[in-house]
Amino acid sequence: MARLLAFGACDATVIIRMLVEIVFLKISEVPQMKINYSLIAWTLLAISFGHIDAQEVPWSPLKRGSDNMEVLGHLPLGPRLSVADMDVEQELHRPYAYVSRMVYGFEGPKGVDIISIENPESPELLYEWRIEDQDLHQRTGGMDVKHFKWNDRYYVVQSLQFGQGGPGTDLGAVILDVTGLPDPATVSEVARIRTPDLPGGFHNIFIYKHSNDRVYLFTTARAPGALVYDLGMIVDGDLENSRVSMVPIPESPMGSGSGRGYHDFYVGYHPDTGEDRFYGGGTGGYYIYDVSNLDSPELRITLTGVSGVNYGHTFTPSPDGRYVIAETEYQYAPLRIFDLQPALDGEVQNIRSPISAFTANWKNLVHNHEVRWPYVFVSGYLDGLQVFNLQDPVNPATVGFYDTYIGPPNPVRAAMFNGAFGVDVRNADGLIVVSDMSTGLWTFRMDGFQGWNGEHWGVPDISSAQKWDESLVNRPISQ
Repeated sequence: MARLLAFGACDATVIIRMLVEIVFLKISEVPQMKINYSLIAWTLLAISFGHIDAQEVPWSPLKRGSDNMEVLGHLPLGPRLSVADMDVEQELHRPYAYVSRMVYGFEGPKGVDIISIENPESPELLYEWRIEDQDLHQRTGGMDVKHFKWNDRYYVVQSLQFGQGGPGTDLGAVILDVTGLPDPATVSEVARIRTPDLPGGFHNIFIYKHSNDRVYLFTTARAPGALVYDLGMIVDGDLENSRVSMVPIPESPMGSGSGRGYHDFYVGYHPDTGEDRFYGGGTGGYYIYDVSNLDSPELRITLTGVSGVNYGHTFTPSPDGRYVIAETEYQYAPLRIFDLQPALDGEVQNIRSPISAFTANWKNLVHNHEVRWPYVFVSGYLDGLQVFNLQDPVNPATVGFYDTYIGPPNPVRAAMFNGAFGVDVRNADGLIVVSDMSTGLWTFRMDGFQGWNGEHWGVPDISSAQKWDESLVNRPISQ
């Protein structure tokens, strides 16, 4: 130990961690035993040096969440690495969450779970939809899930991805009628969306109620753009003609997306111009289109040439469309916040430099996020649920957290891929719901957040939560 003291604290930490791993090498082989080497190393340092600096992150197995974050309920879904994205209905009289099921590890189902959150303290599994011939369908299965309402009936769209070597390579999504919930016997399959010309399935999806009052499904596929389907046409029986558009991925130094052009996207109403706007992350960076006329999407703003970004991920605007939160899903890469005002004012078309960034733990990465301005709710994989405040966009500040996964690293893929995968927020009462890849479904309350309405914050009441029974006003609010 005396020799260790000759090194700097950082060097000593590395050496002690190495010693710890050697000492506990055989212990770690004991089934069911989980050793937190980092915690042991820091404990040894504390003994050696008499004190230690603050931890890199405030959450630990001994304190998983901030004092303002209350865990309401938890529903394990298992097995490990079998839970993907999720979606929550917004109407309080329909207390349902939808959770995609996949095989990201060694085992798991392929489909979607329907969960009652009528009592958030005790979530209840109501129904399981599974693709037939589970073992024959290759790759992950269910990835993303969204719900919608059409002609007074409620539906769920579950995206699907199956690979070569089994059936269903052209299957992109299944649509279920869930109007009769909570009775599971009433759930019925309505349609399957297939793309024989673009095999490989749909990765991410977004459902948007357009200013023309139609409801559209935007999907990622192995295509140079995002495919757009009219969901009303599908559930009314006209599947053949339901693909109505494609939002292209522009040419960039990285190409135009020879594989999956877009990874993720958001579609929302832009109140200053009365436009329906598409925000997509994919090959080369991020792109904003006017999709008011789906026959001819118009490119408005690009965010390309951004240092450290060659492929965009989740991309979400503030309710007024001025700021965007851009994600890459690279390790060591933060969420970047951009100010679009110079582009909105017509001064430039491309924006390259963020005004700020957020990261929970620089060693890890985040997955998805939901914006309820000024709050951004993040599903941060190994960092769990993270909430930060963007009221001062230049200085984002963490306001709450809870680590939903404290288990071992991922043994199948890159180690940081585990933990909190999806997050959603119910605007009516502020319920926060998280899907964790290995630990299942979680429900939370955050002190001081009893619901969200944008007008209470001086911004438009616009978020990912669609208002199925209300029409958008297609005119600038300034007039």
